[in-house]
Amino acid sequence: MMNPVMIDEAQVEHLARLARLELTPEEREAMRSDLNSILGYFEQLSAVDTEGVEEMQRPVDLVNVLRDDLPGEAFTPAVVAALAPEMQGGFVRVPRTVEAD
Repeated sequence: MMNPVMIDEAQVEHLARLARLELTPEEREAMRSDLNSILGYFEQLSAVDTEGVEEMQRPVDLVNVLRDDLPGEAFTPAVVAALAPEMQGGFVRVPRTVEAD
């Protein structure tokens, strides 16, 4: 039998803190309801009789469609400098992507 409350308010708050989400009370309740629905589906799946069903890792065979990674001709520093949006001290300068705390 399915337990109606699998995820409680404290667990939603913990998950939101881990994900660095600031949720309103309405959003917390919606998240709790959604997570409980998802877990309910897993509970339904666990009730399915899978006796005699062969384990399957993927529904289709995977084929690597990538080319071999072979070294090619390198750009000269002059070409790199011409293509770069900005250079500083002989290096390509790019925008900061990680903020320091």
